[in-house]
Amino acid sequence: MCQLFALSCNVPSAVTFAFSGFSARGGHTGEHADGFGLSVHDGSGCRWFVDDQRASDSALADFLRRHPIRARTVLAHIRKATQGPVQLANCHPFVREWRGRHWSFCHNGDLRGFHPALAGDYLPVGSTDSERAFCWMLQVLRRRFGTRRARGWRSLAPVISDLAARIGRHGRFNFLLCDGEALYAHCSTRLHWLVREHPFPTARLVDRDIEMDLSVANGAGDRMALVATEPLTRNERWLPFEEGELRVFVDGAPVWRRVAKSAAGYDTRAYRHDSTGEVSLNRP
Repeated sequence: MCQLFALSCNVPSAVTFAFSGFSARGGHTGEHADGFGLSVHDGSGCRWFVDDQRASDSALADFLRRHPIRARTVLAHIRKATQGPVQLANCHPFVREWRGRHWSFCHNGDLRGFHPALAGDYLPVGSTDSERAFCWMLQVLRRRFGTRRARGWRSLAPVISDLAARIGRHGRFNFLLCDGEALYAHCSTRLHWLVREHPFPTARLVDRDIEMDLSVANGAGDRMALVATEPLTRNERWLPFEEGELRVFVDGAPVWRRVAKSAAGYDTRAYRHDSTGEVSLNRP
């Protein structure tokens, strides 16, 4: 399967350390050698990089590892092709505009028999099941909410959760979705997350012999949430998602979750962070 990574922060942060470990899985420590991509969100717009070469030794990936780009939200993907040939048009993340914001999306899984009717507002450029799913989700959201500026993640999250459950009936549907305000992360089979806050640790990468004292690069009020298919560091407490779970992260904090227990039942919870950095559960 492909590998996913995302970063959500309350202040602009560089992703070079995490991407150094993550990109090694693209042909060095992992078999995901069919391209990679990175979307860097800054408010309503984003910068977008894709390459159909191996992330472990691509010249573009090397540039991204060496040149810190600071942003509040980042999505990254390394591909192991299941549907669609190895080419730029099939590299994630995919990016589209809706309601005056750039949305980016990347997927890990395999959807069988998923060929929704697409009306033309959003059409795939490549031939992957992933891009079809993204286009269909945006088509449904556009019909549901219109074209005016979005009301925010509180309105969108329950609908995105429903769409994830519907698409997930066709197979594995782990995905990351972002509009620069909120990060939506859905687990079908395997996904992990953690939150970093003061006091920041010295983190050691799993895939490269590199460690970093995170307290040097971050202030006492900084906070960031990381999501990855597999934990990126050895000495931090990564938490697994539940199967069928959608989490929303804003400014580096988990703010909403729903677990699809069945076709008709959900477990919905919201979270807050207290001053100690612990996550507390707020039942609605």
